[in-house]
Amino acid sequence: MNVRQGVLEPQVKARPRKPPADPGPADRSFHRAYPEHLVRVYVWEIPVRLCHWLIFFSIMTLAATGFYIGTPFISVPGEAGDHFVMGTVKVVHSYAAIVFALAVLVRIVWMFMGNRFALWDKFLPVRERRWKGLWPTVKFYLFARRKPPGFVGHNPVAGLAYLLIYGLCLLEIATGLALYQANAEIGSWTKAFEFLVPLLGGLQGARWIHHVIMWLLLGFFLHHVYSALLMSQIEQNATMESIFSGYKFVPEEDLLYSGYRFRPRTGRVTKVRRSDTAEEAPTQGVAEGRSSPTGAADRPAAPVDGTPGEG
Repeated sequence: MNVRQGVLEPQVKARPRKPPADPGPADRSFHRAYPEHLVRVYVWEIPVRLCHWLIFFSIMTLAATGFYIGTPFISVPGEAGDHFVMGTVKVVHSYAAIVFALAVLVRIVWMFMGNRFALWDKFLPVRERRWKGLWPTVKFYLFARRKPPGFVGHNPVAGLAYLLIYGLCLLEIATGLALYQANAEIGSWTKAFEFLVPLLGGLQGARWIHHVIMWLLLGFFLHHVYSALLMSQIEQNATMESIFSGYKFVPEEDLLYSGYRFRPRTGRVTKVRRSDTAEEAPTQGVAEGRSSPTGAADRPAAPVDGTPGEG
């Protein structure tokens, strides 16, 4: 013990730190997937983020008001017409449905107008790298694979899930219009959707489908939050924050070799300009026909993944 100004201080002997263990060949590529240099990428544009939050809040409002419309639980004294509780709830439900329908339609239109992370081919895996990444991504979600997918935007599994969800949203809108037109005034524009009633099995069938889809959307909401938290914690690329700011911070090679973290790559990236926009950085990458970082033999030049339209 050392005595200094009447205070006993313990002597601490410095221990030599052991060098970190070699992760082994199976994990070296995983560590290479997280270089020190990150690229700030503008992934989610304002229309995408705006539609996201409008859909979320409208679904919550529609679910709450829909529960009450199906099973009223508020009782008031006197005549119902004097309080107009059910009428007020139905009005709120109708306006929330308009917001929901417009947000869904705008988001679908943006699949053909947005940046490369919002385009339709990120939902339908028509490109080779996307459909080949389906099964490895599923294994990652099932904790059977350690490496995260490495896609900057939606990975192939998430893209397919969102495609299914948008299909359910359109069906929910159709059943809602079929139910609404039954009580609409003669001459209302919603009467144009009367043809949907027999296709949906009558009004009762439409109501049942409407109710089931609501539960499916609420179940997806729970899964969506879980998946976002999982990817945000593992990849540490600001996944959760990006839905507010629009930006992610991703390793350079994820921007250049989108989704190729599962497979060995050829070629060597010689130059990448760190840009605030996702559209510029990939065009700066150059893959040369040299030995790969893993020591592969000389091969012909490999195409740089992450060119515009990928991600």
